[in-house]
Amino acid sequence: MKIENIINHCKKKILNDQKKDGHWVYEIEADTTIPSEYILMNHFLGIKEKNLEKKLAAYIKKKQNSDGGWPLFWNGESNISTSVKSYYALKLVGEKKSSKCMMKAKKKILNLGGAENCNVFTKITLALFEQISWKKIPSMPVEIMSLPTWAPFHINKISYWSRTVVVPLLIILDKKPKAKNSKKINIEELFINNKKFNVNYGRESFFYFYLFSFIDKILKVTEPFFPKKFKKNSINKAKNFIVKRSNGIHGLGSIFPAMTNCTIAFYLLGLKKEYKISLNSVRNLITHKKNFSYCQPCFSPVWDTGLSGISLLESGLTLKDVAIQKVCKWLEKKQILEMKGDWVVNNKNLLPGGWAFQYENDFYPDVDDTAVVAMFLDRAGYQNKKRLEKACNWIAGMQSKNGGWGSFDKDNTYHYLNNIPFADHGALLDPPTADVSARCVSMLSQINKKNYKNEIQKGIKFLKNEQEEDGSWFGRWGANYIYGTWSVLHALNAAGENMNANYIKKAIAWIKNKQNKDGGWGESCATYWREKKNMPSIKSMPSQTSWAILSLFITEKINDPSIERGIKFLKKNFDKKKLWIDNHFNAVGFPKVFYITYHGYAKYFTSWALSRYRNLKEGNKTKRILGL
Repeated sequence: MKIENIINHCKKKILNDQKKDGHWVYEIEADTTIPSEYILMNHFLGIKEKNLEKKLAAYIKKKQNSDGGWPLFWNGESNISTSVKSYYALKLVGEKKSSKCMMKAKKKILNLGGAENCNVFTKITLALFEQISWKKIPSMPVEIMSLPTWAPFHINKISYWSRTVVVPLLIILDKKPKAKNSKKINIEELFINNKKFNVNYGRESFFYFYLFSFIDKILKVTEPFFPKKFKKNSINKAKNFIVKRSNGIHGLGSIFPAMTNCTIAFYLLGLKKEYKISLNSVRNLITHKKNFSYCQPCFSPVWDTGLSGISLLESGLTLKDVAIQKVCKWLEKKQILEMKGDWVVNNKNLLPGGWAFQYENDFYPDVDDTAVVAMFLDRAGYQNKKRLEKACNWIAGMQSKNGGWGSFDKDNTYHYLNNIPFADHGALLDPPTADVSARCVSMLSQINKKNYKNEIQKGIKFLKNEQEEDGSWFGRWGANYIYGTWSVLHALNAAGENMNANYIKKAIAWIKNKQNKDGGWGESCATYWREKKNMPSIKSMPSQTSWAILSLFITEKINDPSIERGIKFLKKNFDKKKLWIDNHFNAVGFPKVFYITYHGYAKYFTSWALSRYRNLKEGNKTKRILGL
């Protein structure tokens, strides 16, 4: 099929996916932890959803590795915590421990060191189900809510996602409830020694590791003697926090872990109305297929809409088209202009102007979504320039001292906190990263390079300092270095950097070197472990191939052999019904902990890459240096 025909077909399919009000939302799929936790939540609360749980169980069994365990991402190594939760969920649903899948799972879990080697969050679940003692859980007293802002640990010193997960969890940890678990189903067979105290602490610093370990021991002894009034006041602060941010039917933080913790906390607090709404917010994340169901970690309408919109602009649509007009109107309504969210703690005088990732999450807009949406609106010819100015001002105000940007907070760089026993996942913080910072530089450069010259230059300096030895850049939210390098190269180009500079050539050479024999690119989520960065490429993926091609467009001639082979791969793997599909995870929630795949990426990024290829072949009709 000719490339023009493919582009037109993609355009039609993406437009068919557009909702009546103008937005797009594609599915987000995670590992089996999420549906497993849904089942565990039900059995903790005593909720019966037999038919649904059977379909969730079918999904869990479908995703089991051949070695018996369950991975953090498809085709990845089996993970102890994911495997234990998946096994327990299946057993709660009625799967016999003597079945083939359970026997294989048991064997693998024991080979991985037994359930006692799970991470802290899994251990908390096991304590709720009376599988281990609460003594094995690192101390997180609810009194944390009453600590002063200058304290080494404060709830505002951790990231948005940590904040919304931890605060309701503090209530749960304080009350130490027991799961209803009516059939008293246990997983004693998964322990080698369930009396063993084993917490896999994050060890970024040996000093802080031993210091916090010592503090944890002191807290375990002293916590029962904390003043009752102090505890009561702290519980009230935690309650007020989650009530204020519970976000109605969209849930606390609009992310599954926070929403489930919030649901349980409301249940324990006896807040019946709030509990019911929160429970329904979790249920809304269930996605039904013919033979199975799974639970999404969240929804991504703003992100999908901004990127789908850019893809359609690249394909030739303009503001004259009704579809683009509808996109602009929908996004305009989603801009957060009144609410000063948690980001205001480090920006007391900054006015709001950003967009959130989800349908509703006004407390937590993020700079990544804001930058993408603003670049789309600007490119589309959106006329309300004051709104774009507010977005730019908010982005500029969110810049950290080191010149980079985190996703949700400014200067969230309290790295010592990743050494507390509770933070064995190492994902408490939201420090500046290359991909997010690049998006902000791109936006400011595209919309008003002159007004934000200082912020752009500081951002460029940060990006240069973040470049890896091999020429690539880290991708915090997309898998991985291909995503990060694509993001940064577009930012540097938009900012007016010399694209013939040696450090740019080094990045381009790295991209070319990663091309597979079939012409595509494929990078595993395993590269988030530094020692695996240079592992062989995996099977080529449409989304990663598109990012690589879009990067090469910046410096290479349109007939460059690497580009031509990449385009050939995309054309060869085109499917009229499905367009393209990523068979591996293409994004990340928390490196080394939680991974996802956006079902929309293979569609709109690939269409975008092919459209730009066509445009460049025809002389680059736009003749603009775009942020993306």
